[in-house]
Amino acid sequence: MLQIGDMALTSTHVILPYGRYPLHGATWTVQDSTQVTDGIPVVAIVLTIIFVWFCLLGLLFLLMKERRYLGFVTVSVTGPGFHHAAQFPPGPQSGAWAAQMVGQARAITAGAPPVL
Repeated sequence: MLQIGDMALTSTHVILPYGRYPLHGATWTVQDSTQVTDGIPVVAIVLTIIFVWFCLLGLLFLLMKERRYLGFVTVSVTGPGFHHAAQFPPGPQSGAWAAQMVGQARAITAGAPPVL
């Protein structure tokens, strides 16, 4: 029904790389530890040094900005007898995507019948 990284869900089980476990009673969490930094790229500094000698317009290269995403997004599932986490690379949409997938997984888990 749903796959998040190396975790798959059926209507009654969660399938992990090391086994199949009942979905009833599983808890899903998402942690977004993404950090966004803005900075001046190295190429802008080099171009400024080169062109500042020819004209003062070379200083305009310092207005260039570069956005970097650091960290990761972690999705984890915990249940009776198992715990598994998957990490995803950071990006402008990663946290929202992971939250949406965990929301769907929680909805499927809430409707899962207990396995006897």
